[in-house]
Amino acid sequence: MIHAYAFLVAIVLFLTCLSSAALSIDGPLQIHNLYPISLHADQPYLEKAGMENSMSFSLSHSSTYTVEESPGWVIHLDMEITEISFRYKRIIKNLFEFDLDIPVLVFSAGFMDGFLEDYHDTFNFPDYGRKNRPHNEFLYEVRRDGNILISGKSGTKLGDIRLAVKKPLMSADDYTLSVKGDIEVPVSSAKKGYSNGSVDTGIALLFDKSITGSTMTYWNLGVVFPGDVRGHENLDLRNYVHGGLAVDTELTEHLNLIVQLHGQSEIYPDTGISAVDGRAFFIAFGGRYYSDRSNYELSLTEDLNTTGSPDFIINFTYKYLWKETNI
Repeated sequence: MIHAYAFLVAIVLFLTCLSSAALSIDGPLQIHNLYPISLHADQPYLEKAGMENSMSFSLSHSSTYTVEESPGWVIHLDMEITEISFRYKRIIKNLFEFDLDIPVLVFSAGFMDGFLEDYHDTFNFPDYGRKNRPHNEFLYEVRRDGNILISGKSGTKLGDIRLAVKKPLMSADDYTLSVKGDIEVPVSSAKKGYSNGSVDTGIALLFDKSITGSTMTYWNLGVVFPGDVRGHENLDLRNYVHGGLAVDTELTEHLNLIVQLHGQSEIYPDTGISAVDGRAFFIAFGGRYYSDRSNYELSLTEDLNTTGSPDFIINFTYKYLWKETNI
């Protein structure tokens, strides 16, 4: 992890040397952790502290391979997940921002195993044992002490719906500090892996800090209180801490470069499986193109320590911002 933090610091120092006439402030990349056994545990996005009126549509695609066993656990995940999400933000009376997130989840065998195997071979990266399984064959099963907890099924289902409120606490010309609280409501099957079947809640501090006239940083620190997984048997999840930093630099009048680092503590109880036990860290690189009140975002996310997150996430987002009106 020392190398990951050093790399991020180097990126920050490089970006602060760039200059441009004005800064478009639109927040971090709209990605979050899509690891199958914890994606329903109120997985947070990095957020800006400033409020906005907006509507966005995102398409994320991820690949996960964790096929491991320990004396008490079996966790078999060989799958790809596509998430199509609608996010709505609205400023209410200039007092707070109301947020609504509605995801649709597509579990599938996917199509990328051959490409990923060649990619890992070419650059001599570890393949997590992917060669030991048939290409593009769906597998999602979690057992504890021989008893089935989750028997995942390929298909398309509505994901858990999240409601949130963001409240600014203080601001100046070069910074904004806000607090955000949310609740995530289950709407799909926990037994098939699309939900945990319980209500989750979370709270976070959000801090925006301008470095130069062309570079903005976004800092988040929060805690999530996930409900139990109500699968074939109940499973208690841990409360977890999460944090992140995003650096947003304007390259041209219409194009921004964004780099961000996410981290979170353990969510599952101890399983004796390295890919599940431990903190998750992942880094995202992306660009955002601005056109009038719309913007288009493309990013790639990579896991840093092969624990608790997908091998990669590709995301495309379209966002439309309304004028500065509120209800």
